Amino acid sequence: MNRNSNANNNNRRILISKTNIICIIMFVLLTFMDQFSKQLAFRFLRDGSIELIPGVLELRYLENKGAAWGILQNQTWFLIAVTFIVLGVIAYFFFRLPDTKRFLLLRLCLVMLASGAIGNFLDRIINHYVIDFIYFSLINFPIFNFADCLVCISAAMLLFCLFFKYKENDFSRYNEN
Repeated sequence: MNRNSNANNNNRRILISKTNIICIIMFVLLTFMDQFSKQLAFRFLRDGSIELIPGVLELRYLENKGAAWGILQNQTWFLIAVTFIVLGVIAYFFFRLPDTKRFLLLRLCLVMLASGAIGNFLDRIINHYVIDFIYFSLINFPIFNFADCLVCISAAMLLFCLFFKYKENDFSRYNEN
C-alpha cells in the first residue's frame, strides 16, 4: 500500500509541476489568441480585405470547410476524429516526456501543436468551418490562420528536435521502467 501511495504522489507532482503549469498557461493563451484573431477576422474582414504590405501580405476572410489548403472539403466529422487522435498522441508523448529542462523545447512544441489543433477543432465544432484570414499574395499562398501557423512552426521545430537536438538514447533511458 505504501508503494502505491508513493506512486500516486509522484504522479500528482508530475501533473502539477512548474513546467506543466507553464505549458497549460501557454496552451490556454495560444488557443485564446487563435480564437480571438478569428473573431476579429469574422467581424472586420467579411466585407473586404486589408492590404498590410501591398502586393505581399493581406488579411482576407475565408470560411474553409476542409483541412490545410482546402483539402478534404466538407469532411468535418472525419477531421474532428483525426483531431481527437492527434490530440491523444500529443498527450501521450507529452506526459511520457521527463519533466526536465532537457525536454522543455519538445514539450513546448507539443503544446503549440495541440493549441493549433484545438483552435481549428473549436471552429469545426462551433461553425462547421475554419476561419482563415492571412494571405501571402506575393506567392499566392493559400489563406491560413494563427492555428495553422502554430501547427506548421511546431511541426518544423519537432522535426528539428528529433533530427538534430535529441538522440535515440535520450528517450530510451527514460523508458526502461
